[in-house]
Amino acid sequence: MTALPHGTSPAAAAAAAAADEDDALLTLDDVVKHFPIRRGIVIKSEVGQVRAVDGVSLTVRRGETLGLVGETGCGKSTLARCMTRLYPLTSGRITFDGHDISRLSPRAMRPYRRQMQMIFQDPYGSLNPHRRIGSIIGDPFAIHGVADGPERKRKVQELMELVGLNPEHFNRFPSDFSGGQRQRIGVARALALRPKLIVCDEPVSALDVSIQAQIINLLQTLQSELGLTYVFIAHDLSVVEHVSDRVAVMYLGKVVEIAERAALYSTPRHPYTAALLSAASVADPDRAAVRQRIVLHGDVPSPIDPPSGCRFHPRCPKAQEICGRVQPDLVPVLADPPKHVTACHFPMADGEKLGPAPAEPADAHPPGIGMR
Repeated sequence: MTALPHGTSPAAAAAAAAADEDDALLTLDDVVKHFPIRRGIVIKSEVGQVRAVDGVSLTVRRGETLGLVGETGCGKSTLARCMTRLYPLTSGRITFDGHDISRLSPRAMRPYRRQMQMIFQDPYGSLNPHRRIGSIIGDPFAIHGVADGPERKRKVQELMELVGLNPEHFNRFPSDFSGGQRQRIGVARALALRPKLIVCDEPVSALDVSIQAQIINLLQTLQSELGLTYVFIAHDLSVVEHVSDRVAVMYLGKVVEIAERAALYSTPRHPYTAALLSAASVADPDRAAVRQRIVLHGDVPSPIDPPSGCRFHPRCPKAQEICGRVQPDLVPVLADPPKHVTACHFPMADGEKLGPAPAEPADAHPPGIGMR
């Protein structure tokens, strides 16, 4: 293995080992993104911070699909925008294809923008309704000066055909297309400059189930044909299981477990991961009937004032005194291989059943605020 950069955090070292850093395309080292809370009308003062992403380290291998899961408000979408530098970092380091892009200016980021793209969740809100789709898909060519005139039109129509759209519909508006077709337009736009990395921010959650399958199959076909690398963010754990090579689980701004797909779904180590999997939909009615549902008590704590120690401990059935004091490291546990890392003082053993979490007073933690 290659040597890690000087100053790499222990969490980043564990995440790199989990992904084999020799083949890393994207590496996040202790990435933090806080949003200030200000009060006042004329003179505004900062009264707090929303800790949307609070020390995330992970590595994405070339050609893989890394699934990113967690309940609403855990910071998945914020992390996605940090990965692509749509948000400036509060602290931490992002390395893309061997280059540190953490503090690059917008001008210096331009060459990297061509190599990393996003597919957004809402196929209705991510397309300008007043522009024709030929112009929308052709924007990357215009912005980066890649093609113009008839050449740009030809490239756009090739992209439309690649994603299953009729090239003859070049001059139509987004309102003329269904939800699935609009998402295909978003995919075509993301593919325009042949990027190395595409961050898919819940690309199918706003679509019907039958259309979801079409978009997922399209993404997988394009990945195999073009050698793409995906970060795939979703709520639906069955979708993540279908498309991902590895899965990272987030809770309240932190990654609590990273593992190969099969290992995470068969032997989850973190109690929060086990609770998430117990709530996932199961197509087999016999399996669904015997599955144990793990119900967590209480609400997700506020990201403005998260709990000390392990952030999951107020809702965890296995929590003990140390969990409220010491934040666990993201490392292999219970003789797991380096590719399976967990941040838990009392990880779940193979075959262990998780009991109900102890109820806590209703005012033990203020309710969390909405955060994507």
